[in-house]
Amino acid sequence: MALFLKEGYANVTVEAVAEASSVSRRTVFRHFESKDELVFPDHTERLGLVERCLVESAPGTDPVDAVIAATEESLRDFLSRPELALRRYKLTRIVPELRKREIVEHERYVALTRAFLRDHLPPDTPSFQPIALAALIDAIHRSALGNWVRSGGATDAVAESAAGMEWVRRLMIHQTSFSSTPLLLAVLPDTPHTRGVLTSLKDAAEELL
Repeated sequence: MALFLKEGYANVTVEAVAEASSVSRRTVFRHFESKDELVFPDHTERLGLVERCLVESAPGTDPVDAVIAATEESLRDFLSRPELALRRYKLTRIVPELRKREIVEHERYVALTRAFLRDHLPPDTPSFQPIALAALIDAIHRSALGNWVRSGGATDAVAESAAGMEWVRRLMIHQTSFSSTPLLLAVLPDTPHTRGVLTSLKDAAEELL
């Protein structure tokens, strides 16, 4: 990453990377299919981490909670390699094709969690929910990570992610409580007492959100 930033991504050959790493060109290609993959050496390993977290989640774990836990573990792994993440951020801002590759790499995580949710959410779950929830959880993760790299590592990405994931949990609780509760429609007189009661109900509903 340092070599790419110093010399310019387009100017650095695989041979130069091999020489700087004290390995042969053949060894480089044994681990990476192309030069672009050198910028994302950790993603395949991290995808495996996310998959293991999902597969090994305790029986009875809520599928959304399982995806949140796996995503938070992924974030901690990102943050455990700050130099790599921060240098890659600088490089992807300079090289547009790497920025596009980064988007594709993130989509691999979404595809994994989307498939897990599709297989583990209740059978009567609307078909859009696995897609929407996977994208929402990933967006919160990317927001926390993006703010962290843009700040040079100064923000608390873990706390920001945790706050976002708690919001997702509240949304799910809110949806479940209302989807399983019969609704009552009533016509009430327009009086100060009625307005007071309705205000109290409104405040109680907002607490659920």
